[in-house]
Amino acid sequence: MSANASPMPGEKDVHLSVFLHGVRMDFSACLTAALCFVEDHRSHHYIDAVNVIPGDTSGIPRLPNERLYLDP
Repeated sequence: MSANASPMPGEKDVHLSVFLHGVRMDFSACLTAALCFVEDHRSHHYIDAVNVIPGDTSGIPRLPNERLYLDP
């Protein structure tokens, strides 16, 4: 599997904007992984430190270890 390939190709990708320790990072992720990431991130960091942005995700790197957010 390519580093830019979605682990769930039939699902729409979204843009995640993450603000952590003064640094903004942008990633693309499939919707399911993004929602799990948001839930996990909000339980350990500031509640508004991550946003899901609709729209084109071309050129945005995939969320590192995205697949981990899909497994229970």
